[in-house]
Amino acid sequence: MTSLTDQNNPGLNAGDTIGGYRVLRVAPLREINAVFYELDHGATGARHIHISNKDTENTFGVGFKTVPSDSTGVAHILEHTVLCGSRKFPVRDPFFSMLKRSLNTFMNAFTASDWTMYPFSTQNRKDFYNLMDVYLDAAFYPNIGRLNFKQEGHRLEQEEDRLVYKGVVYNEMKGAMSSPDQVMSRSLLNALYPDTTYSNNSGGDPADIPSLTHEQLVAFHRRHYHPSNAFFFTYGTLPLRDHLAVIEDRVLRNFERIDPKTDVPAQPRWQAPKTVRYPYPLAPNEAPEKKYQACVAWLTADITDSFELLALSLLNEILLGNSASPLRKALIDSGLGSALSDGTGFDADNRDTMFACGLRDVTASAAPQVEKIVFDTLNGLVRDGIDPELAEAAIHQLEFHRKEVTNTPYPYGLKLLLSFSGTWFHDGDPLSILEFDQNLQQINDERANGPFFENLIRRHFLDNPHRVRFTLAPDQEMARKEEERVAAELAAIQSGLTGTETEQIRADADALAALQEEGEDLSVLPTLELEDIPPLTLSVPAGPSRGTFPATWYEQPTSGIFYFSAAAGLGRLPEPLVHLIPFFCYALTKCGTARRDYTEISRLLDRYTGGMGLSAHARTRFDNSGKCLPFVTFSSKALVRNQGKMFELLDEFLREFSFGDMNRLKTLFLEYRAALESSVVRNGHSLAISLASRNFSVPRHLDEIWKGVHQLKTIKAITDTGEEAFRAAADDLATIGRHLFTRDNLKIALIGEADALAAAISPLDALMGGLPAGNTDGFGSPDLAPGSDIPREGWSTSTAVSFVASSFETVRMGHEDAPALSVISKMLRSLYLHREIREKGGAYGGFSLYNMEDGLFCFGSYRDPHVVSTLRVYENAGEFITSGAYTEEDVKEAILQVCADIDHPDSPGQAARKAFYRDLIGLTDEARNQYKAGLLKLSREQVMAVAEKYFGKTTRPQAVAVISDEEKLKAANEQLGADALTLHRI
Repeated sequence: MTSLTDQNNPGLNAGDTIGGYRVLRVAPLREINAVFYELDHGATGARHIHISNKDTENTFGVGFKTVPSDSTGVAHILEHTVLCGSRKFPVRDPFFSMLKRSLNTFMNAFTASDWTMYPFSTQNRKDFYNLMDVYLDAAFYPNIGRLNFKQEGHRLEQEEDRLVYKGVVYNEMKGAMSSPDQVMSRSLLNALYPDTTYSNNSGGDPADIPSLTHEQLVAFHRRHYHPSNAFFFTYGTLPLRDHLAVIEDRVLRNFERIDPKTDVPAQPRWQAPKTVRYPYPLAPNEAPEKKYQACVAWLTADITDSFELLALSLLNEILLGNSASPLRKALIDSGLGSALSDGTGFDADNRDTMFACGLRDVTASAAPQVEKIVFDTLNGLVRDGIDPELAEAAIHQLEFHRKEVTNTPYPYGLKLLLSFSGTWFHDGDPLSILEFDQNLQQINDERANGPFFENLIRRHFLDNPHRVRFTLAPDQEMARKEEERVAAELAAIQSGLTGTETEQIRADADALAALQEEGEDLSVLPTLELEDIPPLTLSVPAGPSRGTFPATWYEQPTSGIFYFSAAAGLGRLPEPLVHLIPFFCYALTKCGTARRDYTEISRLLDRYTGGMGLSAHARTRFDNSGKCLPFVTFSSKALVRNQGKMFELLDEFLREFSFGDMNRLKTLFLEYRAALESSVVRNGHSLAISLASRNFSVPRHLDEIWKGVHQLKTIKAITDTGEEAFRAAADDLATIGRHLFTRDNLKIALIGEADALAAAISPLDALMGGLPAGNTDGFGSPDLAPGSDIPREGWSTSTAVSFVASSFETVRMGHEDAPALSVISKMLRSLYLHREIREKGGAYGGFSLYNMEDGLFCFGSYRDPHVVSTLRVYENAGEFITSGAYTEEDVKEAILQVCADIDHPDSPGQAARKAFYRDLIGLTDEARNQYKAGLLKLSREQVMAVAEKYFGKTTRPQAVAVISDEEKLKAANEQLGADALTLHRI
């Protein structure tokens, strides 16, 4: 799009008025073939940005500046509570109910340090306006009931003879503040911004949450969730005029302008740096000596200064972006720690931006040494100059990611909103963030005239006294002391209660329980119908073969980017090497080659590609055999002008890989271990499901070996053993490479536009021709067997909450019962588990999953205050789903949810890659469409029949795994008696 012509909004220009809106600006976004519109609403001051293009995944969002003055979690609890019913939709949870009545591709809500946002995306016009109606009513006209506040925020309840705190956000934040990375990020804000809203924990500190009152919550909504404090965003193909008419009719015409007083002042700058130390909880059975984190952090530019933000983003890439980046390399090469500290990097989310860098897994006294390394490195760069190739690589990465359109991890429209929302919310220019050519040209001009990035280092780091030397310290008594504090606080409250107050607590608990069990009329909510579902799934056909060697070619509109994907079979890999496959994938492109060391290769990767990486997969074939298919994927992408360089690098990695640099290999093992350890609490639900499922099949067995707790145990064993283990691992990794990278063991896909594919024929032939032949059966099934027992286990780690999982076998996709099992998984989650585990139990979430590939059915909970009661909920799930206590409408809603998953949109490159891997595992388009047809024909009677077969009186062996605190697991075992869990430590 080279002009302002916009077929979605013809004739709309700057200066036009639409209802109560005035169009302030219209501008082309040529890189993404879109048009930018900025508007404001005269009567209320509401702001609106619309980005129009050909993307049918239309996005809506409304955001509010939310500036808490304490750590009670008021903004976070409000985010939850406004979604518990509104004026037009007075049902208990319209947001969750709309997940069932929609084909949305994304629905969620976010609370950041100084804003709250409610976004969604969908490909269906009717669905878009259904969801907008619900979102607008929830945000501007919520009921904010007292009982909803108690459910979502906090409440007192009597359990036996003692009081306890309950509440979804209360338990969520207990879990969050058990995680070192969460503690680190929130503590850095507290340290650097002591005089502004960022010093508070916007999510809520569990110690402060119980002091928030319902009246304070209502007052916070009244001021912050007002159109005068609102920022609306729309994106996609739907006409802007229609959006504006709905928003004005539903909301804006009912309000008058106010001053919400939500401006965030700049943090007053210090005249001298500070040294700070914050604690985090560590389990008593873990060694604390090298569990500290140390970093240096600065306050940098104002978020509205788009030029300085772009410059600092590029500087961040120069200093830390890859293994060869000078600050990253200096810190890692010091050997003081295992990996960069949590929170490292440039953070442009707050009014004053910040930059931090340091190390994790250091000793208690390491902070001064870390600070010295940081300043020695920065001084050296200013003195000696930054290698111009580092700056060119950083600019290339910026160009690549600007050009690439993906919907991972969020829909592309939402990614655009998040890229400029911080600047927009603080009255900066959002267009300057999206269209930064002028700022980039100024940077290049200044680079040509002098030491631009060196001066940036001097200004923001060397000469900037607003910095902290920060230590995050493990405290093995912290969790116990917090439990004692809470117990004493509750005991004091209980001793001071009058009889009337005690009765009120009981009455509130009874009223909330009644509300949670109460039937409700969901017909007030809008919904889609089955006829709104596309009958066929998206198909991406491959093109004709080209060149000498077999490959799959996909001609796709990829906006000037070329994609390479390969799969290497693992079916005949010797069993002793299997455990190292994930680390092989992690390390291959970070280790260097026989020709170049890791620093040179890292620079080349950043200079000429958009990334190159490997990952391990254990899949189940979709044919009748259902055998295991393990393989490694090797993928890369590049701007078309650089695809020749990309092939040269691919050839170097495939033929000249090397793991001989022992210092580098040891560093990578420690980094990899640190990443695995930090993910335990964050991904506890997934890890618990993997533990429970590991003995049902070979693919699940491999998944646990590669991605579960047992992978962490493998890496711990190597890193705890020492040099001999590293040398042995180097030999094993080289053996894996020789086994994988043979001509007959690679299946290749190439994806791009016609000219790019034509240009790829010769380099692909050269790449494949240079590889040795051999290993023709790599895509066979491995000679491995899972354990024979059905696990019933508890795994302990440092966490204030639990993750509870259970798994059992059903049937696979080809079976006639598979569509009904998919629907049952959605119905159990929405009609049963959500109520029992989240609303009643106070966990952040409870869910059920049916995997049509291997037929495993799983239950899971996330940030759960319970263990035993959650297991009881799982045990009673069969009774619920076989009871028939649901309607044809409930079945229809579950079908909508399953189809929303199936029809999730992909960018052209992603769609082709998925088609390639579907072909690899034998999942045909015919089978996918047959499965979808079965879904669309399902009735309540069919669902009940399948429910009886798999959830009825016939007992199927169910595996159980729980990740929790050791004391909680022991307490659970006392209740479980003969069904006690076998306990392990992570």
